[in-house]
Amino acid sequence: MQGKHLFEYSIIRYVPKVERGEAINLGIIMFCKELGYLKLKYKLDKVRLRAFHCDADIDNLEMHLRSFELVSIGDETAFGIASLEQTFRFRWLASKRSTILQTSEIHPGFCDDPDEMLAHLFKELVDC
Repeated sequence: MQGKHLFEYSIIRYVPKVERGEAINLGIIMFCKELGYLKLKYKLDKVRLRAFHCDADIDNLEMHLRSFELVSIGDETAFGIASLEQTFRFRWLASKRSTILQTSEIHPGFCDDPDEMLAHLFKELVDC
């Protein structure tokens, strides 16, 4: 049975050389407006990242992901965007960019428990 709460998510991807278009999934941003839910979950597997790109700057990636996380929770020390309403923060986080961190198109779904769904999506799309 389908869940009752509409949610949206986007996959966070590491793209070491934008011109090559190769990417590895690092995390998930999930948003459920109805429940006031906006969370981000990511994992930096150093071995996997270095196998994907030998010169991966793990510290830089972690700094960028931490900035994403601060925006998602609305921490105003991150950027001015962090003070905006959740919908705007999600749209900003999931917007297209041409940097080492990129996001997928936004995917919709329905769930009963957003934390469970985030864990499921993370397991299926990132931590597999």
